[in-house]
Amino acid sequence: MEININLTDTELKQKAVLVCMQYPEMSKGEALIHLKELESLVDTMGAETVKSLVVPLKKRNPKFFVGTGKADEITEFAKKLSAEVIIFDNDLSPGQQRNFEELSGKAVIDRHEVILDIFAGRATTREAVLQVGLARMEYSLPRLTRAWTHLSRQRGGSKGTRGEGETQLEVDRRIVMNKITRLKKELLKVRLHRDTLRKQRSALSIPTGALVGYTNAGKSSLLNALTGSNAFVEDKLFATLDPTTRKVVLPGGHKILLTDTVGFIRKLPHDLVDAFRSTLEETVLADFLIHVLDLSHPEVEEQYRITMEVLNELGAGEKPMILVFNKIDLDTNTTDSLNIEIDNPDALYISAKTEKGLEKIFEKVEEILNKDKHIISLLIPTDRYDLISMIHREGTVLDEDYKETGSIIKARVPVKVYNKLKEYITNET
Repeated sequence: MEININLTDTELKQKAVLVCMQYPEMSKGEALIHLKELESLVDTMGAETVKSLVVPLKKRNPKFFVGTGKADEITEFAKKLSAEVIIFDNDLSPGQQRNFEELSGKAVIDRHEVILDIFAGRATTREAVLQVGLARMEYSLPRLTRAWTHLSRQRGGSKGTRGEGETQLEVDRRIVMNKITRLKKELLKVRLHRDTLRKQRSALSIPTGALVGYTNAGKSSLLNALTGSNAFVEDKLFATLDPTTRKVVLPGGHKILLTDTVGFIRKLPHDLVDAFRSTLEETVLADFLIHVLDLSHPEVEEQYRITMEVLNELGAGEKPMILVFNKIDLDTNTTDSLNIEIDNPDALYISAKTEKGLEKIFEKVEEILNKDKHIISLLIPTDRYDLISMIHREGTVLDEDYKETGSIIKARVPVKVYNKLKEYITNET
C-alpha cells in the first residue's frame, strides 16, 4: 500500500536544517550562493528551512562527511529547532547518511535526494513519471534501512513474498530490484512510441528550436512570450520538467517548432540527466538552440558554464545558438562586467516579462534558417501539385503566379528541397 504525502500542506511541512560545505578553494560568498540555491530547492520540495549553515571543510570525514564535533553541533541545532530532517548540499554515501541518522535521530538527506523528490512531484507525462520512478528506485537500493520515508512509498508491500530464512532487508531489496526491472521494460515501450511520434514530426520538415538554460532563467516565460501560449510558469526551480512544444510563425513567414526543455543546475545527478533524456534529446535533435540566461543572477557566468558543459556532454554544444540575456527589467549586473560578452558579441538582451527585445530573437532565428537556403525562380508543371505543396511547406514563397504552362514561383528553399527542384529552376539569385 502506498502512502501519499503532500509536503505542500502547511501542517505537514517538515522543518529542515541545511548544511553547505565551504571548501578551501571557495570563498564565503560562493558558499552562501550555493546555500541559497539549496534553500530554493528545499522550498520547491515543500519543506521549511529553520536553519542554514556554512561549514568550512578541508577534508571529508568518512563517517559523517563533516568532523565529529561539527556533526554534534549540527545535531544540536536540529534538536533545538525541532527539525525533522538535516539536508546536505553535497552527495552523501549511504554509510554517511546512516551514521548521521543514528547520531542525530533525524532523517538525513542530500541534494541528490532533494532533486529526486522535486522531480517526482512535478513529472506529469507517462515517460517522465516512469523515469523518475526508476531514478528513485536505483537511488534507494543501497539506502533501504534509512529513516527518510519519502522513497518508502515507492517500494510497495511485501506481504506473502518472504522466503524461508530471508531477512526483511533482502525482501525489500528484491522488491526494489523487481520494480527496477519492470520500470525499465515500461520505459522501453514508451520510448519506442515517442521515437515514432518524433519521426512523424520530423517528416513535416518544419525547423525545430530548443530553449535551454539554467533552471529558473525564464525559458517558459520566453516560450509564452514568443508563441502567445500559456505554458506553466512558476518562480521556482524545475518548474518545467516535461518538454513543451509550440508552433511559431516568424515575421518572414517561416514556421518553426519551439520546445522548452528542463532547466540545468549545478551538480545535477547523472541519473537524472539520463532520466530526462527525453527532454534533453530535444536539444540534440533541434536545428538551433536559444540559450537563455538570467542577467540579474549574481552567478550568471557560472550558470552559462554549467549549461554549456551539459550541452557539450549531450553533443549539442556546436549547434547554431542564440545567446539571450533575460530579465533586463531586473538587471543588477552591468554588461561591462560580463566576460561572456567577449566570446558572444551578438548576444541579445531581452525581457520575457515586458516582451522587450523579442523581435531581435525572431530576426536571429530567421538569419539562422536562411543561412543555407537558395533563392530560386521555378516553373512547376500544373500536374505537380506535390512539388508546389512541398515548396510552401518547407520553404518560403516570395512570389507566385499562374500561367497556362504552370506555376511560376520565386521561393527561398533549403538545400534538400533545392536538390529536388533543380530541373524546374529558371533563375537563381
